[in-house]
Amino acid sequence: MKTSVFCAASIDGFIAKADDDIDWLKPYENDPHRFEEFFASIDAVVIGRRTFEVVLKFGSWLYTKPVFVLSSSLKELPKLPKRAVCELINAEPGDVLKQLEQRGFKHLYVDGGITIQRFLSAGLIDRITITRVPILLGSGIPLFGTLPHEAPLKHVETRTYPTGLVQSEYELVR
Repeated sequence: MKTSVFCAASIDGFIAKADDDIDWLKPYENDPHRFEEFFASIDAVVIGRRTFEVVLKFGSWLYTKPVFVLSSSLKELPKLPKRAVCELINAEPGDVLKQLEQRGFKHLYVDGGITIQRFLSAGLIDRITITRVPILLGSGIPLFGTLPHEAPLKHVETRTYPTGLVQSEYELVR
């Protein structure tokens, strides 16, 4: 099974403000930054509870693929928007991959700071695409936390956009 991260981060490495605010991304939401092509390549999304709660506040449901919400604290999902196809999973990253692979999924989009960090720590991310946004937040939720080991990366490609976005893709070296 292939696992990929596709995310935006401030120049100083934050994916959201401490209160989960991502309004600083709004000026760039209509930039063509290859998210649609990436999303077409995956067949399911894995996100953590906190990211799921942020996404629910957007007003409209963003995902057209099944979403698996990782949580050890939720016992059931709240009322979902009409188009949402979501399932709650309480398992470690390796077990999540085994369960989803057995169900026929082949390419997962892993999203959310803590979830990304947990999958990276377990050595279960294959590809990372980071879009650097030209802003310094100064503090917030970091994209990467401490890892129990180094995670060597192989640079695949870097693209720049007229609005100042810089997007780099990496493969994890195993």
